[in-house]
Amino acid sequence: MNSSMNSGAPPVSPFIRLFGRYLREQGLPVTQQREAVADVVFSSDAHLSVDDIERQLRSAGERIGKATIYRTLDLLVRSTLVAEHDFGEGFKRYEHRLSRQPDHDHLICLECGGVTEFKSTELRGLQNQVAREQGFRASRHKLEIYGLCRSCQAAGAKLPDEGLTCPIEAV
Repeated sequence: MNSSMNSGAPPVSPFIRLFGRYLREQGLPVTQQREAVADVVFSSDAHLSVDDIERQLRSAGERIGKATIYRTLDLLVRSTLVAEHDFGEGFKRYEHRLSRQPDHDHLICLECGGVTEFKSTELRGLQNQVAREQGFRASRHKLEIYGLCRSCQAAGAKLPDEGLTCPIEAV
């Protein structure tokens, strides 16, 4: 059922309409389940896991299985409306690409898994400078910085030692 046809329903977001257009162009049906999954993603500024999406759908009274959620997320990623992130947690997270700040980077806490977005004009400038020096035409960049957030540091979390160290100190 297309919720835009139901005059009693809230208006369908322009992002849902874009996704619907993509589905029709691919010869795929626009279903209420697909729209519900897309609405959760487009309504959030967070980096959502499949479990997060399923929880939000259930709290809204929707009973949509994980297989349908995964298939819909795959379609959203293929449509380029949603970005898929792998922050090394053993599962993927999803973020819509139609935000007010499409060019941003991520700080990922290795202790709690929290993701903080930030934007840096200095990084954008560095990207352009490096690209110019290499004769490369850049369109975007992706930066993920892994470490410990302020709260986890305050709670006493420590970063693991990286790499191997020699037990015999050279003099």
